[in-house]
Amino acid sequence: MTELRNRLVIAGTHSGVGKTTLSIAIMAAFAKKGKKVMPAKIGPDFIDPSYHELAAGKRSVNLDVFMQGEEAILPLAAKAAQGSDILVAEGVMGLFDDSGFSPSSGSTASVAKLLSAPVILVVDCSAMSSSVKAVVHGFSTLDKDLNTAGVILNKVASEGHEILLREALEDLDIKVLGAIKKNADFELHERHLGLTPAIEQKEAVLVSIDKLAHTVMDSLDLEALWQIAALAPVIKAHDLKEPRFIEKVRIGICAGKAFNFYYPENLAYLEAAGGELCYFDPLSDEELPDIQGLYMGGGFPEVYAKEISANKKLLDDISVKVSTGMPVWAECGGYLLLCQSIGEDQMAGVIKEAKAVMTNRPTLGYRHGHTLRAGILGPRDTKVRGHEYHYSQVEPTGEDIFLEGRFQSGRQGYIKGNVFASYLHQHLASTPELAETFISSAAKHHYLQSAGTY
Repeated sequence: MTELRNRLVIAGTHSGVGKTTLSIAIMAAFAKKGKKVMPAKIGPDFIDPSYHELAAGKRSVNLDVFMQGEEAILPLAAKAAQGSDILVAEGVMGLFDDSGFSPSSGSTASVAKLLSAPVILVVDCSAMSSSVKAVVHGFSTLDKDLNTAGVILNKVASEGHEILLREALEDLDIKVLGAIKKNADFELHERHLGLTPAIEQKEAVLVSIDKLAHTVMDSLDLEALWQIAALAPVIKAHDLKEPRFIEKVRIGICAGKAFNFYYPENLAYLEAAGGELCYFDPLSDEELPDIQGLYMGGGFPEVYAKEISANKKLLDDISVKVSTGMPVWAECGGYLLLCQSIGEDQMAGVIKEAKAVMTNRPTLGYRHGHTLRAGILGPRDTKVRGHEYHYSQVEPTGEDIFLEGRFQSGRQGYIKGNVFASYLHQHLASTPELAETFISSAAKHHYLQSAGTY
């Protein structure tokens, strides 16, 4: 068993309130003071954790009730926080916004309670003064089991504005930890899926994070924040089930600026099952490494489509290797790379009938379902669970996986022999057996290849 000690959850009243920026700034400020910070992100997200990593020096652990199950939240957080001085978790959307699925809500509030963690509420004060009292009072008293331990006033216009806000909150039993003035340094670059991934602008992001950290150190009571985290009760967590070791095989991981949407736990589970991870970049590498399986996560292949299309040697190598029976598991961006094209730009053409086109509206949300045919991840009716978030559409959509969301359901994706491709991003904490099955498929391919069957 492992123990979870000092911890905080940074929450917002709604999306866009500034909780991501402030979470990054607080992580960086504690790190500058010599604390070993373990970052966490509540909900499904790949981009915010890339900023957390630059701020804290460690990759975030995602904590998602829908994908992982309630029973996995505390063990994941406790294991990740081992050797750290504090766990700082960034919330998702507004404090009480949830997945829409019952019985587990998956909200920031629900995760904070599973962690017995104090909540710091970030309030966007740009368009109010005394009304802040109603907002903070409502959020801090709605759930009596939630420990809302402090509030940060964000986007404050002036010294006078700050005085009005503090006066309004004087008779509430909640500590005001500081006020952040409106500042261009607190605006990070965005594009269609949210923040631009930190890997694409690392040096600029590091400069911004340094400015953010110093602003927070000057404007927030970091000592009070630390004391709130230290008062959280010590709790013990059981160990999560991990994949069985199957066999040593080499697994290619599509990486670089265009492909960086991976849950670290998924990669760790592949390694636990026997995978030796071999990274390659489709923007620069002209052939695959010597591998027996291929795992292609998400990212922004649409942004780099022309550069990927120009790397014909790699695309041809992918097509040839997959045609020999090498198993490939593709999620979202990796799915697009297997298509015939993205818009006018040619891709690998592994799924010969499929083309990807960009749309003006996002498809997003949690999904659960099952496979409609056997494949490299298991037999027909293998259960799958995850999330989607994309501005593209594959035509035809594929019909090999049945997925159900809160307000929609239908078929999508392709399971064709050794190919499993869909828009679904899965987290394997609740389904570690999928890592075992995939590694088994790669090992079988390696055996047949070595025996000269291909």
